Amino acid sequence: MFEQSGQQALLDILVHLLFIGITWWAMQALNFDTFIRKGKVIQARVLFILVTLALASLVSNFFLAYLNYSTQLKYLF
Repeated sequence: MFEQSGQQALLDILVHLLFIGITWWAMQALNFDTFIRKGKVIQARVLFILVTLALASLVSNFFLAYLNYSTQLKYLF
């Protein structure tokens, strides 16, 4: 039982890290320069990181929930 929950925790961590990387890569395509005030570069970078983490969290939670639901379908029949 504990071995399976440890494997699930490792999978969750790896999926979250994967989607953080993918989201960071995808966010690089956006040009935020037009929305940044002069002298507010640090705040813009922090906002960029927070938006990346928020999007990655949404996508990875969706992926993990879908994976969990699909593995539990075997109990339907």
